[in-house]
Amino acid sequence: MLSSKATSVPTQPLVAGSPISRRALLRSSAALALTTIATPLLAQQSLIEEPNPADLIRPATQAAIDRGLAYLAARQQDDGSFGASGYARNTAVVALGGMAFLAGGNTPGRGEYGLETTRAMEFILGCSDDSGFISLPTSASHGPMYDHGFATLFLAEVYGMSPDSSVREKLSRAVKLIIATQNSEGGWRYMPRVHDADISVTICQVMALRAARNAGIYVPSETIDRCVDYVKRSQNADGGFMYMLQGGPSRFPRSAAGVVALYSAGIYSGDEIRKGLDYLMQNMPRQEDLSRDTHALYGHYYGVQAMWQAGGQYWQRWYPAVHDVLLKQQQPDGSWLDLICSEYGTAMACIILQMPNNYLPIFQR
Repeated sequence: MLSSKATSVPTQPLVAGSPISRRALLRSSAALALTTIATPLLAQQSLIEEPNPADLIRPATQAAIDRGLAYLAARQQDDGSFGASGYARNTAVVALGGMAFLAGGNTPGRGEYGLETTRAMEFILGCSDDSGFISLPTSASHGPMYDHGFATLFLAEVYGMSPDSSVREKLSRAVKLIIATQNSEGGWRYMPRVHDADISVTICQVMALRAARNAGIYVPSETIDRCVDYVKRSQNADGGFMYMLQGGPSRFPRSAAGVVALYSAGIYSGDEIRKGLDYLMQNMPRQEDLSRDTHALYGHYYGVQAMWQAGGQYWQRWYPAVHDVLLKQQQPDGSWLDLICSEYGTAMACIILQMPNNYLPIFQR
């Protein structure tokens, strides 16, 4: 775990090309940690009786996932990028597309989409500059540090799954850049420089750091401690999270991100988690969200992670709700629409629907 007070993880990477061993180790560590975590009472009451999460992947669900992944594969360019306009060649979109393939059990060079996963990895590696920054200035972007955070997360997930020796080198440089650009408040903002911060960009970097430490990359405990303090100060009295420390109302997308930031930092219990989950439960997924909220899929990406970590009734109520919303919103060509681009929306939806697979180390309990 990332918190300096949490259970430590191995500091040495496993042998490249041995993803099964790495996953088994991480699953074992997650299972051990779960027995010592004081989860909220609602989750505790049903942990023992909780059904097998994989049972939630029904035939209709898998069919929707299959169509979504096939859409992504068809939209991928030979260089590993996605799309032809707008956010085409954006590293965050490529990273999320790669994560969607990984969440289905594919790894670089292995599985139905092993080639596509490899191409995504190689594209991300090719976009890493000498400073470690992973973002293409010629591509449309919601903020370059979003691009960098998601790209770093993806590299951390494929590390140990690929024999490419450059993965560790470029992942290490990407992590060092994140550490060096943390601002005095403890967070990050759109650009890779020490300036202001917001909760949304901050969670993107926290997840990247958590995944990197899971993979054996050094992350200073003080970096995480400062981040935890920033996230906690960003929480409003209603349990939701403000966008920046200057103040502001709670909103579902950034509040879901705030709860996941705490989980990613190794905080699994306490008032902040309880209040955050209670706030999220007041914002259950609804059909109108995807057409009304421009950040709906972004919010559900974090919302499903928060409920997966909480477990129990939180998860049992949340996943079927977001599942039903997504299946009704899938387009005839297998995609999901989003203002960023359909490749982004489809990748997010596939990751959400595949959460019960428990394949990706960063999502494992």
